[in-house]
Amino acid sequence: MSDPKKRALGKSGLETAPLVFGGNVFGWTIDKAKSFEILDAFVGAGFNAIDTADAYSRWVPGNSGGESETIIGEWMKARRRRDDVLILTKVGSTMGQNGDDTRNDLSPRWIECAVEDSLRRLQTDVIDLYQSHWMDRTTPTEETLRAYERLIQAGKVRAIGASNHDAAGMREALDLAADKGLPRYETVQPHYNLYNRSTFEGEQQDLAVAEGLGVITYFSLESGFLSGKYRTVADADASKRGGGMLKDHFNERGVRILAVLDAVARRNEATPAQVALAWLLSRPGVTAPIVSATSLDQLNDTLKAATLELSMQDLADLTTASDA
Repeated sequence: MSDPKKRALGKSGLETAPLVFGGNVFGWTIDKAKSFEILDAFVGAGFNAIDTADAYSRWVPGNSGGESETIIGEWMKARRRRDDVLILTKVGSTMGQNGDDTRNDLSPRWIECAVEDSLRRLQTDVIDLYQSHWMDRTTPTEETLRAYERLIQAGKVRAIGASNHDAAGMREALDLAADKGLPRYETVQPHYNLYNRSTFEGEQQDLAVAEGLGVITYFSLESGFLSGKYRTVADADASKRGGGMLKDHFNERGVRILAVLDAVARRNEATPAQVALAWLLSRPGVTAPIVSATSLDQLNDTLKAATLELSMQDLADLTTASDA
């Protein structure tokens, strides 16, 4: 595949290829050897950004968090590819600190501790994009931004972003950064795709476009629903990732979306997953969807979305089908 055209991540100075690899599968649905194989192929195809979090994959029995970062760090060291990739990781999900397994934590004390753990696991001196994973309603936003300022000044972080922040939270953080001369969130990471549009479209999208933020979408294929591999609730229930999450998707709207995805895919000699991602890449403000894969065939199929050009009619059909 030819080198995909890079896109700016806000005003951070960082640039990503139009698809970001989602590292939540590392240490969960694929082991270290398969993870290395997938990463080799992803970077070998000209893509450069890998998204992870300190909490990945803490939910797996026997895991404690940090498994994904550890595998990525071992891969970068073994392959000597640190300078070829952007590392996007997150802080703020509970890691069981202070005996609390529920609270999101963006306190300076926790950020300054967690970043050292992430750097150690990733075997690197600097995190390219450090993201606030979830909103913390108990820590003043200014305190969080000042903690990030210290990390940037120390050379441990290059830029910061936010995940799962609503428009009001992002507006507050951007205004504080401007008023106090603090680092600003250069990116936002929303749950956004052809099926799930309301979490981003509207205030959040308008803010991202107006402020020039990079938008990195997660669940870009709605846990596989938009890939075309699930056609019934039973199909979804058989999946480790989709099971239990997609039962309500097979409603009238969901079935309509799948039908139009199929039709557009046939017209373009593409797959539903490629079409769903190409639609995302056409949306105002979207910089790069996060994609994931557990096999080389799946990865190679998915990456073709970066060069798929849908017609205006294709895009209109998809948008109309997914309107609420």
